[in-house]
Amino acid sequence: MTRKQIDSLLKSTHFKQNANDWKLIETHISFVLLDTQFAYKLKKGIKYTFLDFSTLEKRKYFCEREVLLNNRLSSGIYLNVVPVKRVNDKLLIDGKSGTTIDYAVKMKRLQAAKQMHLMLDKKQVTKKHIQSLALLIRNFHHRTTVINNRFNRQDFTSRFNDIRSIADFIKTTLGPRNAELIEKAARISDAFLKNHHALFTKRVENGSIRDCHGDLHSRNIFLYQKPIVFDCIEFNDSFRQTDILDELAFFCMDLEAEGYYELSKAFTRYYFGKSKKEFGKPEQLLFTYYKCYRANVRAKVNALRAMQSTALLRKKNLEDVNKYLVLMDGYLDELS
Repeated sequence: MTRKQIDSLLKSTHFKQNANDWKLIETHISFVLLDTQFAYKLKKGIKYTFLDFSTLEKRKYFCEREVLLNNRLSSGIYLNVVPVKRVNDKLLIDGKSGTTIDYAVKMKRLQAAKQMHLMLDKKQVTKKHIQSLALLIRNFHHRTTVINNRFNRQDFTSRFNDIRSIADFIKTTLGPRNAELIEKAARISDAFLKNHHALFTKRVENGSIRDCHGDLHSRNIFLYQKPIVFDCIEFNDSFRQTDILDELAFFCMDLEAEGYYELSKAFTRYYFGKSKKEFGKPEQLLFTYYKCYRANVRAKVNALRAMQSTALLRKKNLEDVNKYLVLMDGYLDELS
């Protein structure tokens, strides 16, 4: 789906009559149309190294995958895949007649006020919320598929050290000290991966690599009485199939980046209970490494955004880069 087609869709009779009820949200890979009851997510016809939505058939396939995979954690929210039809010169979503030109994921619309990152901003998230969420994620991890991929140290090294690609930009915008931090991170990561190869291998052997959510952070969580976790990664299996500690580290890093250290600690406490076998010293060390890696990725992503942003957005992106670099440095100190 292109922006031009979305604009055409919004000019259809149905959308015109209910113009005040609709809202459009655009991300780098999709469009989401919201009405009072439902949300329709349409994939952009794009192709990157990590995803391919370039054909109608592929967009339909990944819409179907999105419904299937997300219903593991949010049953009843993802309803089905519906066609986008062309009738004469108009486009209709979920239409019965006409030529199918695209597909959309149809979902129930959730209450924005329940979205976790907004509740965090208003200091509304309690430890009871965190307990319910931790138990939900734990149960999900226990029943999801075990992945038996061998540990590939070179792959981990490449992924972590890709942050070097922004080193020159960081040196220019945030100073040489932050650029030196990137080299420090690569050096410590290389040593950690070499020295703890056996730990990574053991995680594979004991079934800790699972078909997870892949994008577990506060914007993808709604804190109803029973939490709803949505928008898992469907477009690239390797992004989703990871160590459960990596998945948990992403969520806790997200909390710690905003200063919610106590909620982060509570989450792991509720998730693991009193099990020292599951979360002993080796696992805690690995958990810190994964948090460091996730902060690394966030710093890189925001740097790439800053390179492409207007002056106003660039300032905010650079503030976020600095925030994640500082966070990463703290994790590095724990590792070393």
